[in-house]
Amino acid sequence: MTPRGQYSFGAADTIDGSRRRFLYGAGAGLALPWLDSLPVRSEESGKLDRAADLSKPPVRFACLYFSNGVEPEHWWARGHGSSMQLGPGLKPLVPHREDIVFLRGLFNEQSVKNSSAHLGRMPNLLSGAWVSLDQNDIRVGRTMDQVLAQQIGHRTAVPSLALGIEPTELRLEDGLSMIYGSCISWASATRPATKEIYPARAFDLLVGDGKGRQLDRSVLDQVLADAQNLKVQLAGRDKQKLDEYLESIRDIENRIERASREERLEGWKPTLARPNIVRPDNDLPQNVPEHMRLVLDLIVLAFQMDKTRIATCMLNNDLSQMNFGFLEGVQGSLHLDLTHNGRDPTLEAMYLQTNQFHVEQFVYLLKRLKDIDEGGQSLLDSSLLMFCSNLFDGDKHQADQMPILLAGRGGGSLQTGRVLDYLDRGDEHRRACSLYLALMDRMGIRLARFGDSDRRLAEL
Repeated sequence: MTPRGQYSFGAADTIDGSRRRFLYGAGAGLALPWLDSLPVRSEESGKLDRAADLSKPPVRFACLYFSNGVEPEHWWARGHGSSMQLGPGLKPLVPHREDIVFLRGLFNEQSVKNSSAHLGRMPNLLSGAWVSLDQNDIRVGRTMDQVLAQQIGHRTAVPSLALGIEPTELRLEDGLSMIYGSCISWASATRPATKEIYPARAFDLLVGDGKGRQLDRSVLDQVLADAQNLKVQLAGRDKQKLDEYLESIRDIENRIERASREERLEGWKPTLARPNIVRPDNDLPQNVPEHMRLVLDLIVLAFQMDKTRIATCMLNNDLSQMNFGFLEGVQGSLHLDLTHNGRDPTLEAMYLQTNQFHVEQFVYLLKRLKDIDEGGQSLLDSSLLMFCSNLFDGDKHQADQMPILLAGRGGGSLQTGRVLDYLDRGDEHRRACSLYLALMDRMGIRLARFGDSDRRLAEL
């Protein structure tokens, strides 16, 4: 342990065995840019962190996940814009057709190859990574939301927000840990991001500084001495890169200091300085729809206050035991039973209702963001929302395509009101990781490769 007032130069493991370097001091950590001349090199290409464009709202990303796939005959879209036709499963989206992109045919190759019909096809949803089937070796891949958190998470109090409705389970299912079925966000190869299901605790995380302590006025000052020691280990080009990086942090801090004195921010300013919702009760909500809306409200709050720009939400776990008896006409079966229905017409009809219910939650988030003005454009215009499941036909455990919807315009970088069909274009053009590369580009992070793809999704 580093004594109080002293500093240390350390590293944090990443999922692929490479290391990201940090400067530490007095309990604070500052992530460094990628420096080629450090003894241990990163396998990922990182860019020198610069202050974001403060003249316009930042782009936010949120992923909403629902388990066990869809009823295929009800999940389709044709046409474009206000004339787009949607299948019955997407009925709640009809008023918002111009705000979405319907994607057909994307998949993760490792999911298709995996022999575990559920838990081998779930944790790699956002990474496309290989999944270990050894119950003693939980291993998958760092997900795209956590790549974003690593690269831009330091710009907000909370680097990323992982939320859910059902708890993280530790039991075994078919010889594998249900951790695989409880988490879509993975911070490393062996560690999922901590998923919060209690709205009150998520509220406290957002309203505080995200770390349970007072924010330091200058992290840079705490670690500057250690940075000077580090410079002697670096080659000339990296010394310059480190100086530029530290100067960019200093520039951000000067802007914050000026904003504090003047009670304003230069350029763009969050539309909300204090929470506009009351703190939820401490207890876990027992009403499922109420619980979901509370969690989605917290994503809106986090984005509106600029507490985080990256969020994931699991509306239910894989192999979900959620009871949908709160929906009229859905009785006597858990969600897993409805999705694995053997084409029973009665169960299929109830399965369709659960699909529509999940879409309604996506619409709720979409509409909430759309109704918030950020100075001539909506919060939705500055967001990228993804709604998805790890399976297509849940009854058949179909993994050769996934249901995926996008919404929002990503700060003007995404044209909506479209249907993009990749099903017949060949596997190299159907990678979900190609989508993730394209989405990360729009968040300001450009990687040469992610998961099983080195190309951006065509036409997005």
